[in-house]
Amino acid sequence: MAVAERRGGLRLIARLHRWLGLAAAIIWMLQAATGVLLAFHFEADDALLSTERVPTDFDAIQQHMSGLDNAGGEAGTIWVWTTAGLPDRYVVLYRAPDGDERTAKIDGAGRVLRDAAADDYTFLGLMREIHLTLLSGNVGHWILGIAGLLLFTNILFGLYMAWPRSGHWRRALVPVNSAGPSARSYSWHRAVGLWGAIPAAVSILVGSLMVFEHQIGDAIGVEEITLPANPARGAPVGLDLAARAAVDAIPGSRFVGTTMPSVDDASYYAWVRGPGELYRGGYGGSLVIVDANDGSVRGAWPGTEAAPARALMGSLYPLHTGEAAGTLGRILVMLTGVWLIVMAIVGVQLWQRRRAARRAR
Repeated sequence: MAVAERRGGLRLIARLHRWLGLAAAIIWMLQAATGVLLAFHFEADDALLSTERVPTDFDAIQQHMSGLDNAGGEAGTIWVWTTAGLPDRYVVLYRAPDGDERTAKIDGAGRVLRDAAADDYTFLGLMREIHLTLLSGNVGHWILGIAGLLLFTNILFGLYMAWPRSGHWRRALVPVNSAGPSARSYSWHRAVGLWGAIPAAVSILVGSLMVFEHQIGDAIGVEEITLPANPARGAPVGLDLAARAAVDAIPGSRFVGTTMPSVDDASYYAWVRGPGELYRGGYGGSLVIVDANDGSVRGAWPGTEAAPARALMGSLYPLHTGEAAGTLGRILVMLTGVWLIVMAIVGVQLWQRRRAARRAR
């Protein structure tokens, strides 16, 4: 009786695994393909503009931003951030005099390498938007989150079905080529699946959780870090002083980016990457709020000292992209995307062959 029940349960799991996979295969393959392209897209985008490295000069960058601020009309800078690609590269989001938002990619001396409308994407930038939202805003964002959770459960179903008995691991991990077409496809599907299921499940799960990070953060008590508005008392201190103050507030850190002060709140909300953080690329998880009136530090929140709930949410991006493990981790995530494409193709091929075999009976 127990054996019959177990077989019935396995058949149900197999049907769920098959039909869930077929239903969402297109979205999963699109996510996998764009994910492979995005593994090193920040560096690629920067290199396509220029490979010359110009050391960061915040005074020069400030001069460029002052020119944007003084262009008249509704002009003004909104934030400046590292591109997360090549060293000493930055992207500035600003409003043009007509109120339209634009982005300027600049080198360390403030020289403009590319200036375009904020929604004018490069090819890799377009791939990133597809990967994040399917070019459908919040609706696409939610579709991808749900599809990601579906993929995660489907991987668990597949792993459960493919898990070999004791003493059969070598046979399961090495595909056979001497059997018939269906058996050969199954052998490859099982072997490739066992090799990559665990890293894929981790990357896909944390990527899906990122879609719901605000809802999850609210549920586990992660509050946004803010301070009371700090009215301006004159012209704000420059980016150079603010960036230095932010880096000095957390010894050993590197500047990542900052929002710009306003008349209502003369504060730089500056992010830096501190020692020991999971971030290895161009981003960081430590916040420093700098008073734009005098350059003093209003508060500092190192990422490595965050409460467990905040640390959990802050770990999602570096785990999903693999940068928590450096370049090797990013390569592993890229290979995970290739793995998912192969699994989808072999899985559909296996389904077609089995379906044809049943019809031929």
